[in-house]
Amino acid sequence: MNRGTQSASGVGVDVIAGLAVLLVGVAPILLGEAQGRELLAPKEQAITEFDPTKTPSLDQQKQGVPQSIFVWIKMARGYEVEWDTFGRKGWYTQDPRLKPIDPGTTVFAPDTPAVYIVFEVAPLEDPAQFSAKWYLEDEQGNVSEKPVGQDTLAVPGHERYGFLELTRTPEGWTKGNYMVKIYVTPQGQQAFHAANEVGTMRFKIADQMSPTGASAAGASASQ
Repeated sequence: MNRGTQSASGVGVDVIAGLAVLLVGVAPILLGEAQGRELLAPKEQAITEFDPTKTPSLDQQKQGVPQSIFVWIKMARGYEVEWDTFGRKGWYTQDPRLKPIDPGTTVFAPDTPAVYIVFEVAPLEDPAQFSAKWYLEDEQGNVSEKPVGQDTLAVPGHERYGFLELTRTPEGWTKGNYMVKIYVTPQGQQAFHAANEVGTMRFKIADQMSPTGASAAGASASQ
């Protein structure tokens, strides 16, 4: 009885040893195939904002209809902080209401220090980045590939108001038409990825600045 048991055990050990040798021989072949061929080739991801994208113009807005993530977004000569609109007058608040100065202005003088884009969004659950790049257009309306400048604003969670500052270069504004690309991204992600572009706006640098509200571009949605 003991002898029979030992023989069976010996056969079992031989079978296991044979399988191990077989697996050792086959494994390099399988590994080589796995390393030499991928089932799904990775797709190259675009990382610039110059990819063809179709985003809405944020200049023309319908009354009471939000566009993109914005409740309203306006081009202006500046902004004011309405501190007394939250809690008691004069108290400090982390979410002051911003009021654009001369909203709807789209033509600015060459000596303008900065053009502002002021906006309101629904209260954010998480921190986000709002960014802008502005480009000069030629006489045919073609947009330059190189931006004139860029700006990014980090907005903490649960806040609603913000602004982007399109500053004049040290050389000054070049007269002509400009196109602005607006981006919204979660905090910490690439600010100017093409996939994060949400819309465009336009303004002009000229000798004669348009009177307040004279242009329909940048007209506000519901306050």
